[in-house]
Amino acid sequence: MYLPGVGPRRAEQLACVGIRSVGDLLFYFPFRHERQECRTIEHLDPGMSATVVGQVTALQVRRGRRGTTVAGTLTDNTGRCRLCWFNAGWMADKLERGSIIRATGKVVEYRRLPQLVNPRFEVLGENASPVDEREPAHYEGIYPSSAELSSRTIGRLISANIDRLLGLVGEIQPPGLRRLRELVNRRWAVEAMHRPRSEDALAKARRRLAYDELLLMQLAVFLSRRHVKTEPVAAPLRTTDEIDRRIRGRFGFPLTAAQDRVVRTIVEDLGRSHPMHRLLQGDVGSGKTAVALYAALLAVANRVQAAFLAPTELLAQQHHRTILRFLASSRVRHALLTGRMSAKARRELLQEIEAGRIDLVVGTHALFQDDVRFCKLGLVVVDEQHRFGVRQRALMRKKGPSPHYLVMTATPIPRTLTLTFFGDLDVSTIDELPPGRAAITTRVIAPADQAAAWDFVRSRLLAGEQAYVVYPLVDESDKLELRAATIEYGRLREQVFPEFALGLLHGQMASDERESVMADFSARRLAVLVATTVVEVGIDVPNATCMVIEHAERYGLSQLHQLRGRVGRGAMPGNCILMPTRSDGVDHERLAILTRTTDGFQIAEEDLRLRGPGEMLGTRQHGLPDFRVADLLKDGDLLRDARDDAARIIETDPQLRDPAHAGLRAELAARYRDMMAFMRAG
Repeated sequence: MYLPGVGPRRAEQLACVGIRSVGDLLFYFPFRHERQECRTIEHLDPGMSATVVGQVTALQVRRGRRGTTVAGTLTDNTGRCRLCWFNAGWMADKLERGSIIRATGKVVEYRRLPQLVNPRFEVLGENASPVDEREPAHYEGIYPSSAELSSRTIGRLISANIDRLLGLVGEIQPPGLRRLRELVNRRWAVEAMHRPRSEDALAKARRRLAYDELLLMQLAVFLSRRHVKTEPVAAPLRTTDEIDRRIRGRFGFPLTAAQDRVVRTIVEDLGRSHPMHRLLQGDVGSGKTAVALYAALLAVANRVQAAFLAPTELLAQQHHRTILRFLASSRVRHALLTGRMSAKARRELLQEIEAGRIDLVVGTHALFQDDVRFCKLGLVVVDEQHRFGVRQRALMRKKGPSPHYLVMTATPIPRTLTLTFFGDLDVSTIDELPPGRAAITTRVIAPADQAAAWDFVRSRLLAGEQAYVVYPLVDESDKLELRAATIEYGRLREQVFPEFALGLLHGQMASDERESVMADFSARRLAVLVATTVVEVGIDVPNATCMVIEHAERYGLSQLHQLRGRVGRGAMPGNCILMPTRSDGVDHERLAILTRTTDGFQIAEEDLRLRGPGEMLGTRQHGLPDFRVADLLKDGDLLRDARDDAARIIETDPQLRDPAHAGLRAELAARYRDMMAFMRAG
């Protein structure tokens, strides 16, 4: 459909914010609404959002260390107020003294005058009418925008076209379900989201559209789970007392009660004739790798192959080293497959895998390649599963005749996210740490106290312990005022720790170079490892007791919790020192959460509240569209209702063939085509 004012250039700009069709435009909702009241200046009250019309009678530009401030005075026939834009020197070119403008913004009091802070404004003609305070308050939608496409531009485009586009909005909910959940009409809800007449109308519209999103997600999850349970028969992997004894004997330590509980569940799953699909989550250092290796060795004992998939080469190498240690003198044939192997070595290894002469393969994304063929793949283990998308996980499942599937994460996932994003997986949790793990003390250090913090780290190095120093960047950036690992490595080596051996580790290094650095650190030939977040997972050096994280405010709480899990892995206490850029404000309070708890699940809940699910999981889930309206933190009750309703719908109409479900089926096909196997089936 042609839209006036949308040419090729505007279409490109719209595509950059995710608007590629008129449907996308209709459902591109404001992320907030500002209640605007038309007021004369004498009736402006602090705390309100208001629109005033007046003349700019003064204009000042002040430049300082914290940026440029533009301030002006606006006058109407009832009084005067201030306008102020912070860190916005470019505003000086947009305004002229004497201009008549309409300004809208939040009102505060400044030097006994009302002030609009960072107001939006529009320059009017000389004959502009004063505001009419009798006009009812209106709600202005603030849309997600880009550098080239402002919220106001998007709002004008939607406003100009919404009346002709609303006819495209069809009802998708069965009438009975709409009555049960007291949902307003869908078309009405879409219109009210863009131009609500009241707060009540906005609340009803938002509730309806949020419910739609949650119900569709839950239907997709239930259908995916149903599809999994109808997959071809898997090879049951049986155990015996002798197999169990021999596997446990490989570890050299008793499993914890939590590990034992999870192992029993996995053994029960593997013994069935339909494929296991289980999510194993556990805090940093809880012993997930041992549980996964137990499952892999059980597969090998049943004469099938196991594949162990890791998101990075560094983590794959770490897992392979662990397996080498546990399987010393074992007859289990194992190998490491990565993308950096020579063509000859790779070709030879692939032949061995296809011939069934390799029992256990550890690898990276290289395992997804078409030329990787297994003789009889019985189990797939995926570590740090949130770094792989739904489609990638499906690719691995196709490598064998319905292999069992175990995915792991050291990022504890709040129950809300488990229900939403991983509802097609059964969930097991390791909720205790192995005995002997030392406590970790976490401190947030103000810039003024950093010298003392470095002295503390030196004292631990002098005691024979080791330390990590983590930076967010590999190299310096012109756009970000952040310290970089390569630069700081030189400074730390020459100025802070000149008497100790330091190493540098980051993801841009060659594989053999990274291996060499890690080997030196593990063998204590290096006292300090300066690194990026490549050390976040997989690196296990019990003698490393200190971690310093520079620019700590740049990380999410869950990632910081993962990073600090690299210390305190032995008998000696661990110390994590967080060094934010500033010593005050919201960032400092957020980081202080880590000083109060080492409970990964509590931290994950807080991370979800602060950053939302997409940021917390660390990657966009392939095939899982973003919520436009629903909020997993605010809509917990709505999610539970949607889950109950989805379960009833799938139980009575698993293929959504009922005409009453035609709208839901069509919407699922449009939004979830990448993950819905049932749609391809018919």
